[in-house]
Amino acid sequence: MNTINILAVDDEPFNLDLIELAFLDDVNINITNAINGQDALDKLSVANPDVILLDLRMPVLDGLQTLKILKNDTEKAKIPIIIITANSEEKNKALELGANDFLAKPVDTQELKLRTYNQAKLYKSQKELEALNQNLDTLVKEKTNSLEEALAFARETEYEISLRLGKASEYRDLETGMHIKRMSRYSALLGRLWGMSKEEEELLLYASPLHDIGKIGIPDAILLKPGKLNESEFKLMQQHAAIGGLMLDDGDKFPIIKAGKTIATQHHEKYDGTGYPKGLKNDAIHIYAKIVAIADVFDALSSKRVYKDAFPLEKTLAIIEEGRATHFDPLLLDLFFTNIDAFLQIKEEYPDSEKTPHILNLIEEYR
Repeated sequence: MNTINILAVDDEPFNLDLIELAFLDDVNINITNAINGQDALDKLSVANPDVILLDLRMPVLDGLQTLKILKNDTEKAKIPIIIITANSEEKNKALELGANDFLAKPVDTQELKLRTYNQAKLYKSQKELEALNQNLDTLVKEKTNSLEEALAFARETEYEISLRLGKASEYRDLETGMHIKRMSRYSALLGRLWGMSKEEEELLLYASPLHDIGKIGIPDAILLKPGKLNESEFKLMQQHAAIGGLMLDDGDKFPIIKAGKTIATQHHEKYDGTGYPKGLKNDAIHIYAKIVAIADVFDALSSKRVYKDAFPLEKTLAIIEEGRATHFDPLLLDLFFTNIDAFLQIKEEYPDSEKTPHILNLIEEYR
């Protein structure tokens, strides 16, 4: 049995001697004596008791006062206290104050030993259980932190893959290097302003780079044509929305792929039903696609392209405003215009670089 520390508190030396004699044959017992309540409180940290044997009638600080002090201390309240007294009325007061057990004087030494052992074992078991729970809490926190770090890394990886897939189509088009990063952040911001949860906003951030993935399937002769497309060429160009949907098909168990498919197939639909590929109208168009449509057009108009300079902000916003309730959802436009400074801040944070290689530059260098 592990060592049991006892704090015996009594102003009568005879009673303290009797307690020591009761445990004389047990080498696993350490007894610290105190002659009154104040003396017991002073010796508490040194004695480190697993059980306190407390007399009630003592000078300086009596047992009831000592009991009250101990039970009102959050750190010491769990130490079991066995009251030793001949007064039954005092016993009841002590039990009301939180005493754990009671022994009547004169004390039966065998009963004293058994009650002391039982209270000490229970206290030690509680401390071991608390230590185990604390260790488990620490372990759970460590595992949770590790899991959260792994999940965060997985989300970052998904976004990076989404960005690079978006760039795969971008390098076949006439778009600049930071277009994907800007428009994905524009989309996430507009989603937040719309009232999306943090999780849904993050999903929109990760999925929006896939909006033009279908352009990978469009022939270079059309995709890189410097002039205006004729009717048949434009119809073929429109197929990139359907191609993107096919590329991202059968991915329902992957939220980013599923959202990316919706965005890829619907971001060219228009609020009034004149868009493509299906001519969806108003609420039939998914909110993700409506948001990406505004983000994509805003960045296309306000950024420099191989075939054009960036439009001034006033002209960009005027063109977008012309699409109110025809091309774009008017409620989303209101949020966009009201918070335009936040979108412009994103634009400043992710500027295009003249050093960014473009597919046309690479082709020219190869020639």
